[in-house]
Amino acid sequence: MSISSENATEQDLMSCIVKENLPRHVAITMDGNGRWATRRDLPRTEGHKAGVKSVKSAVELCGELEIMVLTLYAFSSENWKRPALEVNALMNLLLEQLKEETPELNEKNIQLKAIGDLSKLPGKVTRELNRSMKITRNNTGLILNLALSYGGRQEIVRVTQSIANDVNNGKIKIKDINEKLFSKYLYTAGLPDPDLIIRTSGEMRISNFLLWQLAYSEIYVTDTLWPDFSKKEFLLALLSYQKRNRRFGGV
Repeated sequence: MSISSENATEQDLMSCIVKENLPRHVAITMDGNGRWATRRDLPRTEGHKAGVKSVKSAVELCGELEIMVLTLYAFSSENWKRPALEVNALMNLLLEQLKEETPELNEKNIQLKAIGDLSKLPGKVTRELNRSMKITRNNTGLILNLALSYGGRQEIVRVTQSIANDVNNGKIKIKDINEKLFSKYLYTAGLPDPDLIIRTSGEMRISNFLLWQLAYSEIYVTDTLWPDFSKKEFLLALLSYQKRNRRFGGV
């Protein structure tokens, strides 16, 4: 079925989705909150608050379509360099959303996970995050994976250090090191690599996100700023993915 994306409704696009050809794992770089706020003469923090709506709609759609994993790049290791006022606002917003949304996540059978250097998060955020993950850990639906204080290069360095340590301790041998073993040391161990990565705001860069895991991911970039990224936008990304011919280096 072919329809014009410009005039299509969310329902029209949903009718075009082939459930047997959906990504198991979608990763999203949620970019553009600051620009969204600036264009409206608002503080950048208001853009982050507005972006929460898009998070909720993305989670809801993934649940409806029975997508296995949704990874959201919520806070990068480089984001700590931002002004303290903005960082504090982001941490407070995360804390607030964990408190408010965990009951609903649990009710909807969604399991919450987090990847990154979580030791750098404020103590109150870490405690609430751990509480949320504990409450939802036995859920069997969508895995909502938050990348917090996350950096792809840092992850690869951490994996290398862990493997070297295990070699020194005699747990593994150098000849045993291969891609499969390396993947077992990643934050995302046990999860499929992302089939699709979506980046909002039109920026054409990876920004240190899942560098190992994105080796064969399909990339979708939209000029839409994250607070304006609706279910319709998400469906357009999924429909674009379904038109791709994934060869994984083959013919």
